[in-house]
Amino acid sequence: MTIRVEAADFDPGAELAALTRGKPGIGGLVSFVGLVRDLAGETPIAALTLEHYPGMTERQLGELEAEANRRWPLDATLIIHRVGRLEPGDRIVLVAVASAHRDAAFDACRFLIDWLKTRAPFWKMEETSDGPRWVVARAEDDAAAAHWLEHTG
Repeated sequence: MTIRVEAADFDPGAELAALTRGKPGIGGLVSFVGLVRDLAGETPIAALTLEHYPGMTERQLGELEAEANRRWPLDATLIIHRVGRLEPGDRIVLVAVASAHRDAAFDACRFLIDWLKTRAPFWKMEETSDGPRWVVARAEDDAAAAHWLEHTG
C-alpha cells in the first residue's frame, strides 16, 4: 500500500512497474489516471489549484485504501494525488489496484476513485476568465460514492 500527496508529476508506467515488481501472484492490474480538463461545463479553465491539509489528507487516503483492502482481496494499491497549481492536460491523480483476479482489481479501483472524489480533503480552485472560483461537489460524484455504501465488493 502506497499513498503519496505531492506537487511533482509522476510517470504512470514507472509507478505501475514498481507496484507489481516481485509480485508474481498478481493476475490483474487496474489503474486510473486523472487529468486536468480545460473546461468546467462550458467555462474554459486556465489552471486548477489544489490545496490540502498535510497529514490529515494522507490519513484520510489511508482510511480509504484500508476500506478497499477490507472489501476485496488486493495484493497492492497505489494512490498518488498531486497538489499545487496544475494546467489542463497535467496528471492530477493515479490510482492503481492489483489483485490475483481482475474483478477485485476493477471494483476496488472504481471504489477508490469514487470515494477519493467525495471523501478526500482536497480543495480545488479553478482559474477562469471571470476570475478564480472554488469547485463545489457534484451530485453525480456523490451518487457514485453512495453506490458503494450498498455494495461491499
